[in-house]
Amino acid sequence: MSLKISVVPDDKPVRMTIDLPAQIHRELVAYGEAVQRETGQPIEPAKLIAPMLTRFMSSDRAFSKAKRGETGGRRKAAQAS
Repeated sequence: MSLKISVVPDDKPVRMTIDLPAQIHRELVAYGEAVQRETGQPIEPAKLIAPMLTRFMSSDRAFSKAKRGETGGRRKAAQAS
């Protein structure tokens, strides 16, 4: 089995406080346990959130286009005509 998140980089964090539904927390705990079984390294559930969000955003094609300013490109071209 290969988990999508297995390596958590050590980076300077920005502190955020969020409320998660209990079910999401349980899933993060379970995911952390799966990572530990695969890598042998214990991981806190909170440490999984950033790499999961990073992976999610990097796989979102619409978000990638929006970041590049490509949204509405056809609309802008049509308005210029």
